[in-house]
Amino acid sequence: MLIVDDEPSVRMLVTEVLEDLGYTAIEAADSVSGLKVLQSDVRIDLLVTDVGLPGGMNGRQMADAARERRPDLKVLFITGYAENAVLGNGHLRPGMQVLTKPFVLETLATRIKNLIAASL
Repeated sequence: MLIVDDEPSVRMLVTEVLEDLGYTAIEAADSVSGLKVLQSDVRIDLLVTDVGLPGGMNGRQMADAARERRPDLKVLFITGYAENAVLGNGHLRPGMQVLTKPFVLETLATRIKNLIAASL
């Protein structure tokens, strides 16, 4: 699992939820370092990313770039913006979901489990 968010507290929170679910988490603070991990050979089952990121590209652009190499990558966007602001051109591709801040940890855990289960 890869978490990309410029807020250390959000990364810590998501990492904690992932580890409670039994997953190993890799953290990145911006789109550039996140994309480096996604372009490596490290196994990533799920990308959890903020939409608004520093580093030259937003979370949606990073996810789209990652899917060129990893077409089946599951993505959970976490955002403080309205959902339609994330969608931009109107829709998410299969295997992508949006979770709007603030959210309850149980909701985050459920979304993660559902995205992972859909890939099995």
